[in-house]
Amino acid sequence: MTKIAIITASTRPARAGVHVAQWVLEQARKRGDAVYEPIDLAEVDLPPIDEPFPPATGRYTQSHTQRWAATVASYDGYVIVTPEYNHSFPGTLKNALDRVYAEWNNKAAGLVSYGVDGGVRAVEALRPVLGALQLADISAQVTLNLRTDFVDFGASFTPGEHHGPALTTLLDQLVSWSSALARTRGNPS
Repeated sequence: MTKIAIITASTRPARAGVHVAQWVLEQARKRGDAVYEPIDLAEVDLPPIDEPFPPATGRYTQSHTQRWAATVASYDGYVIVTPEYNHSFPGTLKNALDRVYAEWNNKAAGLVSYGVDGGVRAVEALRPVLGALQLADISAQVTLNLRTDFVDFGASFTPGEHHGPALTTLLDQLVSWSSALARTRGNPS
């Protein structure tokens, strides 16, 4: 069965992303069309890149990178839950993406963003990075606004009803693309 990771990109204390990722996970697990599992970058706790060789070589010398590579490799697709920080996405997410290479290739990613304007600039900054990693980013996305979908800028998460169908479309596309790309990697998911 297709295996999808839901990645919480923010590592800040009292971050809104954990609530968003939990909502995505709860909705996704009701579907029964894939295995959905959470990954919290705060728990992964990767240091700044400390590998002597470029990730494209696959020569990972650090045990934390080897563990991260195995984690990334074990999934067919990803939902990335990201905030928008200064018109982009968090450095912790960039560090996690840049640390390994082949493990991301020929897989799919769906994007759920949040911020004052829905996190749309974070998504647009993220798309070229995903392309460089040979991650197919699907077109459907969920954009959550800190003014209307949260109370006190993230203290609690109250998504508008219209986000449910948007998330369904995102997951439909993600499972379809993830399954198709698994066949290109020789995995009959």
